[in-house]
Amino acid sequence: VQSLEGKDSPALLGGGEHALARWPRTVFLVGAMTCLAVSATAHLLACHSRRFSRLFWQLDYAGIAVMIVASFFPPVYYAFLGRAVAQVAYLSAITALGALVVAALLAPARSSPRLRHIRAGLFVSMGLSGVVPALHALWLNWGHPECYLALSLELVMGLVYAAGAGFYVARVPERWRPGAFDCVGHSHQIFHVLVLAGALTHYAATAILIDWREAAIAAGGGAAAFL
Repeated sequence: VQSLEGKDSPALLGGGEHALARWPRTVFLVGAMTCLAVSATAHLLACHSRRFSRLFWQLDYAGIAVMIVASFFPPVYYAFLGRAVAQVAYLSAITALGALVVAALLAPARSSPRLRHIRAGLFVSMGLSGVVPALHALWLNWGHPECYLALSLELVMGLVYAAGAGFYVARVPERWRPGAFDCVGHSHQIFHVLVLAGALTHYAATAILIDWREAAIAAGGGAAAFL
């Protein structure tokens, strides 16, 4: 990877000309685990009191935004390897957008169950913002099947997340048979399963990008191979 001045940056490369940094994947893993840990804590403690309920559900919503932002780091970093301006621009944009969404969701008035469709819309909008860097990466890396495969998995991830948001908003199947899915099979459980499936799909896409870039570095002699 090169710095903004056009010189090789060991820090960005990860400690040597032929080394590929792993910190973007670590950012995603930490973000995903933070989201799931906060969600589990919210489900455990939200019943304590009205004050706890409001606090932990707000943290739960913030955790989702953190996970979405963290998910951008590996594909943007590895897809635009050697193009630091694009990396910084896209990652700064999604981080700023995530901060705005978190600030909006932390308002007590927006924690109401009646506004679940607005919250889902904000999260989906954050995910859809990834279409721009995805198309840019596809244009830059046209002809590389690894890029096609990784982007295909990212598309699957997006569809899985969108399906989860759909269940979250529609509250199916429990709205069709109230009480029948109180313990197993209600929409919120389906939502969490789909979130986990989406995260695993994203991890698989990240692994493909890492293997591709490592092979290119080994064959081409460092970050210069990407310019």
